[in-house]
Amino acid sequence: MKISVDVDLSPEEARKLMGLPDVEPMQQQLLAKVQEKMENSIEEMTNPELMMKRFLPLGAQGMDQFQKFVSGFTKPAPNRNQDKEDI
Repeated sequence: MKISVDVDLSPEEARKLMGLPDVEPMQQQLLAKVQEKMENSIEEMTNPELMMKRFLPLGAQGMDQFQKFVSGFTKPAPNRNQDKEDI
């Protein structure tokens, strides 16, 4: 014997039937905040002065630190074969 039951519910009706909370107001608030932050970020990216302040917060000192960081990667690695010959 096989029994089939078809239930036609909207998502809201299914949520209420299962006793789940309504999170739509919270989602709307979060989406509004995300949208506001995105709009502010777009404004900052179109203003070169604000963009440079964001990328280089310490000014010239930050640029020097970044150059030292990058130059650390450009130094040649020690020769490992030479170390093995000394042993």
